[in-house]
Amino acid sequence: MDGNDPHIHVQAKVVHDDAAVRNVVASTFGLAGDLPSLVTTGCGLRVPYAMTSARPDRVTCLACREHARREHLRFSQEIERLSRMAGSTISPAQGRLAADRYRDLARRFSDAGD
Repeated sequence: MDGNDPHIHVQAKVVHDDAAVRNVVASTFGLAGDLPSLVTTGCGLRVPYAMTSARPDRVTCLACREHARREHLRFSQEIERLSRMAGSTISPAQGRLAADRYRDLARRFSDAGD
């Protein structure tokens, strides 16, 4: 990281967003941990957390957009597969709905003109 990168990136673990986990812990237990100052991005850079976003309309790094698209598609397939397993706590129909939301998010990351 040289400080001259003007792009907004996504975290490498785009599906497992640290901020979302932090919000759940804070609302459940009343505890709020610090977010990391630097994070690894989908394109492999380490950038300040403030230079990342999970929203497709904000991400300007093309490599990160592609990474996020792939990760959301992979996660949608995993959701559907797990929802069809015996003993799953969500039904195949619920899994399909959740997977559709992630496929839509993947599509929005692939749309360059957001």
